[in-house]
Amino acid sequence: RRLPAERDGPQHLQEMTAFVDFHDVWLAYNDELLAKGQFAVEAIDLKVREGEFIAIVGPSGCGKSTFMKLATGLKRPSKGTVIIGGQQVTGPLKITGMAFQAPSLLPWRTTLDNVLLPLEIVEPYRSSFRAKRSEYAAKARALLKSVGLAGYEDKFPWQLSGGMQQRASICRALIHEPKMLLLDEPFGALDAFTREELWCILRDLEAAQKFNVILVTHDLRESVFLADTVYVMSRSPGRFVVKREIELPRPRDLEITYTPAFTDIVHELRGHIGAIRGQAGRPAGATA
Repeated sequence: RRLPAERDGPQHLQEMTAFVDFHDVWLAYNDELLAKGQFAVEAIDLKVREGEFIAIVGPSGCGKSTFMKLATGLKRPSKGTVIIGGQQVTGPLKITGMAFQAPSLLPWRTTLDNVLLPLEIVEPYRSSFRAKRSEYAAKARALLKSVGLAGYEDKFPWQLSGGMQQRASICRALIHEPKMLLLDEPFGALDAFTREELWCILRDLEAAQKFNVILVTHDLRESVFLADTVYVMSRSPGRFVVKREIELPRPRDLEITYTPAFTDIVHELRGHIGAIRGQAGRPAGATA
């Protein structure tokens, strides 16, 4: 099934339960581009249910990372509104955690201390960090254990593999119990086996903690394996042109990636993106 994102329904149910709500959002990166009508993303309409895992795919430069900046409050829209958790986004959000392709762990801090970093700088944890450090450290150790890093708490980033560093980065993003996890190409630099292992770790964390996830990825298999819904963005200026609900049963094991039902969805999405890439001569924003 594919539907334009503007018409995803049943509409009344989504309005009642939306945790993320983008309403006609446009973004130009500066006043000069705004005056020229040159937008990075345009006409973004999106409603995400509480606890839903969505993935965003599309050709390079289509605006996926720009969308993430809007979802975190790092950028404010030129037009339209972004509402997350019932509040209009007017600045950086504290209820989100983020992880990127580069783990960006601080090299002079141990794995444990890297994971604890958000609790040192984000309220309400910051003011009580010293008094509750042992409690927070126990929480961080439990989180590290859940991703297979027990015994590595006192190692430095240079002593960890790329996959281990990314696990620690995800733990750091989750230590303050955010309501939403934003992932921008988090596994793109890893080998295929490590990537699939981390898919399963993320799957299990999300199932246990029930946070929302927005994943930006170029890996269509990754999007179909992890997400409840996959959105395809058009060429720049980016807008959502295809919504694909992934109706594969959960919990999903890696074996499902070899089934016809799974590969058919991947090929369908690849076809949409291929069509978008071939639309260089068509108006921007035309549907795939």
